Amino acid sequence: MSIPPSPPRADFAAIILAAGQGTRMKSARHKVLHEIAGKPMLRHLMDSLASLAPARTVVVAGALRDQVEAEVGNRAAVVLQQPQLGTGHAVSQAEGALTGFDGPVLILYGDAPLVPAATMARLLAALADDVAVAVLGFRPADPGRYGRIIADDDAIRKMVEFKDASADERAVGLCNSGLMAVRGPDLFALLARVTNDNAAGEYYLPDIVGLAIADGRRCTVIETDPDDVAGANDRAELAALEAIFQRRRRAELMAAGVSMQAPDTVFLAADTEIAADVTIEPFVVFGANVRIASGARIRAHSHIEGAVIGEGCEVGPFARLRPGTVLGRAAKVGNFVETKKAALGPGAKANHLTYLGDVTVGANANIGAGTITCNYDGFFKYQTIIGAGAFIGSNTALVAPVTIGDGAMVGAGSTITGDVAADALALVRPEQTQKAGWAARFRRLQLAKKGS
Repeated sequence: MSIPPSPPRADFAAIILAAGQGTRMKSARHKVLHEIAGKPMLRHLMDSLASLAPARTVVVAGALRDQVEAEVGNRAAVVLQQPQLGTGHAVSQAEGALTGFDGPVLILYGDAPLVPAATMARLLAALADDVAVAVLGFRPADPGRYGRIIADDDAIRKMVEFKDASADERAVGLCNSGLMAVRGPDLFALLARVTNDNAAGEYYLPDIVGLAIADGRRCTVIETDPDDVAGANDRAELAALEAIFQRRRRAELMAAGVSMQAPDTVFLAADTEIAADVTIEPFVVFGANVRIASGARIRAHSHIEGAVIGEGCEVGPFARLRPGTVLGRAAKVGNFVETKKAALGPGAKANHLTYLGDVTVGANANIGAGTITCNYDGFFKYQTIIGAGAFIGSNTALVAPVTIGDGAMVGAGSTITGDVAADALALVRPEQTQKAGWAARFRRLQLAKKGS
């Protein structure tokens, strides 16, 4: 059962921890910049956070800080944790950036990108009354080596790392996600008291809960779905996050009226927009910047990116729509057709085996099989214009720049290098000749040679 979102706390700050080395990714790219549905993990998290309008956001970076700064831009302050001495030490690096701020502080992790805004809001709302720290807990199918939360209902009695837990404590299924909300005046005062007296010699953020409880303060836990707080430390976990995102987004779209015949075979980008009454057949992949209007049908094995598809259009099967493609109402792009920077007017059709690049196609024009717009001379791209109602015969090469007028016809097999006037017929091919009986004489001659 979904939990309705609580209203966000006004005037809160957020700290996003993104200082980890990410060595298990085995990549020159920072861990939090690896993509889910074509969008960096950090951006997923920051976009969800932005919907709650935090007063300040601080990202704590370490290795590859320049990459993090490039992604963050002016959306947040970036501070450095160097060396990395644990999560408590990481949060403490944000103190200078939050000077003078005394509202609630939300602590998030850049490699846990799928936390819903509603869950963030619930965590902030849990700081009501006398609560010093609110912790986000979850109950995974396999608690493994997660830290445990020992609580009476929602009141935390103890938080313990797995390696320090007793057998009874390890049997508890409530685990610590690491996400928490802390009253601003308390956060850095508690962190200043955290020690590194542990096997790793690190300063652990969860230790502030024990310190607050020892002070007689109340700390509370709220629970969320394990998928909300799933993180990625290696490529396999990254793939698992992708699966969570795809499953959730497909479900959202189907609930909004989109039909998917085999949902598990459809792959969406983070920004894919699909209206109600669109049908998506199996094995369709969406890249970034795709918008599809109501009534369209995307047939199997199509790949679409950077395209706007109008009402009632049909795409595929086996079509590839590249960036800059715009299909007008009821246009059709059929099997083994590739488009790029192609605008097809209402009712225009390219049904099979065609390449349309840097082209404008008028309403109700028909593009025959095997047509190619020759748009590139090795140095520059050129535009082709095909008028409304024009008919382009099969196996035609349109050498850009060229214009085919409204209602014009181009005969099959033509190579068009000059403009064609409206309502004209263009033919570019030698006259057909026929030699009576030639084939029979040829066969007799060849058979005689073969028998000799």
